Amino acid sequence: MIFQDNIIKKYLENVYFIAGTPCGGKTTVSRALSKKYGIPVYDIDERFEEHQRMSDPVSQPSMNWQFKDADEFFGRSVEEYRSWLLKNTREQLDFVLLDLMRLSQNGKIICDCHLTLEQAAQVTEPSRMAFMIKKPVNLVDEYCNRADHQGFSDFIHSATDVEKAKKTCNETLLSLNEKFYEDVKASKYFWLERDDKRSVKETAELVAKHFGLETEDADVQIVRVRKDTPFAEEFLQFVENCSWTEVRDHIAGLIRGWEFTDWETMFAAVADGKIVGMTSLLKTDYYPLPEIFPWVSCVFVEKECRGRRISEKMIAAANEYAKSLGFEKTYIPTEFTGFYEKYGYSYVKDVVNYGGGTDRLYVKGI
Repeated sequence: MIFQDNIIKKYLENVYFIAGTPCGGKTTVSRALSKKYGIPVYDIDERFEEHQRMSDPVSQPSMNWQFKDADEFFGRSVEEYRSWLLKNTREQLDFVLLDLMRLSQNGKIICDCHLTLEQAAQVTEPSRMAFMIKKPVNLVDEYCNRADHQGFSDFIHSATDVEKAKKTCNETLLSLNEKFYEDVKASKYFWLERDDKRSVKETAELVAKHFGLETEDADVQIVRVRKDTPFAEEFLQFVENCSWTEVRDHIAGLIRGWEFTDWETMFAAVADGKIVGMTSLLKTDYYPLPEIFPWVSCVFVEKECRGRRISEKMIAAANEYAKSLGFEKTYIPTEFTGFYEKYGYSYVKDVVNYGGGTDRLYVKGI
């Protein structure tokens, strides 16, 4: 089955792609943008093993090529190594695009990836594509010296002749990236060359400006909802009509009867003059765990406003309120991994809810 490029681009409208040469800074910038704007990062290198398990040797032969050790891996000719890398990347791209279509339905995604200029033209518009580049000279040593590449460093240093392995790897990367580096600079796409005189923050700001992200980081007001006020009525209408169909009726019922005890409360996020999100601070939640509280719960932002750090701001407001009450920590239950960690929460254990489902419990000291 073949999908036309315009269809792929339509389904990937929420994805910002950051590609480039090795050591160009794409991973660093991706993480910096994620931290500032609250947009999850999809790193294709981290997904490779998952995709490899889903692949098969007939349809994805390069992804399933087995090497017994570093000597066999780096013992190939430069042309063989180069051809394998290109085919490997192309085979994985199908998995990547399907993942991104699914994940970006719920909001913006930053994709830390390897795309050629031709592939970029097929999957996205120039306004959502950025290339981070560095002149390809002695890439292996720089690559191996990074903490997040320790596995590759250990692997290449396990070769019988380490220098020969590095030489083969360097020549292969040079053959892949020397022309690519020049082509990117001559292309219609936005690119930044690595400059150690420019800070990560400054670099990320330039990429954010290209993506238009800084215009979306508008002021958002977090308002505590109080009983029997006009704002409470407005908030109830928001809940009754929000897109979170699974729980909106339950939450609306709590608000109508104001079934909150002691210090329990709800917060609303207001952007551009309208309510776009909510969260709560509760004594009890959907779990038979009376000894655990307070819970930061009901974290929700309307789809069109996601990627603007609104969840982060609501959670911060709930934590400030909890701290003012004398609490030293708050808890969040979720089915997701890797989301609340960026807000300072740490995984505690799996917990079973009243419906029999299992969720992950997170805690944060405040």
